[in-house]
Amino acid sequence: MEINVYEQYFRAEAECSGVSRRGVRVALTSDSGGGMIRYDVSVSFFPHHDETDFSVSYDAFASRTVYEGKGRRSKKREQALLDSLRPVADELAESLEGTVFWDEPLIEARYG
Repeated sequence: MEINVYEQYFRAEAECSGVSRRGVRVALTSDSGGGMIRYDVSVSFFPHHDETDFSVSYDAFASRTVYEGKGRRSKKREQALLDSLRPVADELAESLEGTVFWDEPLIEARYG
C-alpha cells in the first residue's frame, strides 16, 4: 500500500524535453506490504504556466529509496526522513539539472 507521507509544490527551474519547468512536486512516499516498508523521496518538475497550473509531467522525474527494511510506518522514522528530505531532493533535482526554490512554496505542505 503506497501512501504520500509528505507532498509539496515549490517554484523551480529546470528544462526537460525542450520545455522550461517552473514548478516541482517534492514527495516522500511509503510503500508497505508483507512486513516490509520502503520510503522514497521524489521530485517531478512541471511547466507551471500560471498559478492554477499544477499538471505534473513525469518526463522530468527522479526518485531515490531512502529507507527499506522490515517493519511498518513509524512517526519517529518519518520525522527523521522529513528532516533529511531537502538534501536528497536537491541531489535528485541536480541530477535533472534543476533547482528547487525552497523558500517559494506554491502550496502548503500536505501530510498523509
